[in-house]
Amino acid sequence: MTDLAPPTSPPRSTPPAPPTPPPAERLGDRPASRMIGALIFSSRWLQAPLYLGLIVAQAIYVVVFIVELWHLGESVVADPSHIDEATIMLAVLGLIDVVMIANLLIMVIIGGYETFVSRMNVDGHPDQPEWLSHVNANVLKVKLAMAIIGISSIHLLKTFIGVADIGTPGGGSIAGDRYTSEGVMWQVIIHCVFILSAVALAAIDRMSKK
Repeated sequence: MTDLAPPTSPPRSTPPAPPTPPPAERLGDRPASRMIGALIFSSRWLQAPLYLGLIVAQAIYVVVFIVELWHLGESVVADPSHIDEATIMLAVLGLIDVVMIANLLIMVIIGGYETFVSRMNVDGHPDQPEWLSHVNANVLKVKLAMAIIGISSIHLLKTFIGVADIGTPGGGSIAGDRYTSEGVMWQVIIHCVFILSAVALAAIDRMSKK
């Protein structure tokens, strides 16, 4: 007599999993949000007229440089036997001052446009500035601070030319302008503040890179 195997129950059918609800629409994917984001991003072009205006200001500085150079040449040609070295030095320092301000304008125009408005696509151009390849907001601030220190140094050097007469009761005279000991002291203090500001900006840029 053989043992009969107990009857096996049919396998239970697994109920189908409930359908996964579609993911909620993200806020950034909504048409209104995309439109507002595109409008805000396009608003950077409002700065373009500002940089074009700085180009006009640079052209004005070119005219100022030519006029000052013309006056310097006239003064030398008019009386070449009585050339005042201090006067020539002040005139040359004035020309250097104009050039450094023009350099500052170039850095603001090119660096600011590249950083805040749009790429210039000048990679590989033989005249591309070396600093433009790695320019950002921090680098631009440090370079502007260094340019301001250079301009302040030129003004301070022009003042130091008249330091010999600064102790007189009326103060020193430089190109018709009167300077006092207190005025020179404040110029030195402001120049030192510019230097400290540049050092602080460079330190912040270095820490941000780390």
